Amino acid sequence: MNPPAIEVTNLTRLFGDFVAVDHISFKVNEGEIVGYLGPNGCGKTTTIRMLLGLLKPSEGKATVLGYDAFSQSEEVRLRTGYMSQKFAIYDDLTVRENLDFYGGVYGLKKNGQISETLEKVGLTGHETLLTRELSAGWRQRLALAIALVHRPRLLFLDEPTSGVDPNARRAFWDLIYDLSGQGVTILVTTHYMDEAEYCGRVGMMRGGQLLAMDTPGALKAQFVQGEVWEVYTGALLEGIKALSQAREVAHASLAGDHLRLIATPGFGEAGIQRLFQAARLELTLIQRGEPTLEDVFTALVKK
Repeated sequence: MNPPAIEVTNLTRLFGDFVAVDHISFKVNEGEIVGYLGPNGCGKTTTIRMLLGLLKPSEGKATVLGYDAFSQSEEVRLRTGYMSQKFAIYDDLTVRENLDFYGGVYGLKKNGQISETLEKVGLTGHETLLTRELSAGWRQRLALAIALVHRPRLLFLDEPTSGVDPNARRAFWDLIYDLSGQGVTILVTTHYMDEAEYCGRVGMMRGGQLLAMDTPGALKAQFVQGEVWEVYTGALLEGIKALSQAREVAHASLAGDHLRLIATPGFGEAGIQRLFQAARLELTLIQRGEPTLEDVFTALVKK
């Protein structure tokens, strides 16, 4: 069996008295798509910067593709691609000129490799466009092309779909799956709970701590203790109040135009109806729901 693409042990980073990353440990196997999920400021970017050797850890160790992330950081960066939150793109250059420049940084001399990269991310035919003229979704593709131009074995994608529309997000995830199918290992950070569902495994971060890491299905089975119900009513705020007072309801929240709750098994539709009748609130519809990673995150934070 091949060694892990990433192996982290007790990795910690302090900024003065502030603990940005707090003794985290995990592994990423070759060919995996692993999501690193959590709110802004929870330590996701700091973790990636340490794995790339851009930040020195306060404690712990990490290897990336078999190299020490800190003493052999140049070897790591030659074999990995990094797409940061703030795309390092030159607006006064064309798409092709940006790729030529970054290809030169990696010592590429074959134009065929750059053309291949453009085709891989769907930018063929857009080579002569100035970068400032690109939409957010196309800029995102160019940033990915820059991270891919030297054919890395491992990609670090830091909030790659932040600020783009849902169609561009879906198209970008199609690209990620294509790359994974070609054997590229991918560690992607995100604060979109629905997006993390696309990953083979998901690590959940909060306050610098890695709360859990497993497949989305395993996380839901382990941490969502109860049945999920979707409740439609014209009295949303009053409905939350009524549900929250019941000991059988572990969690109740607004979910757009309805209420979402997690209740003990067996409480079910009859229990919800009794609560609303007691509170003299009208019910429109009750239906079973499915656990989400947001439910997992809520349960982990409560613990």
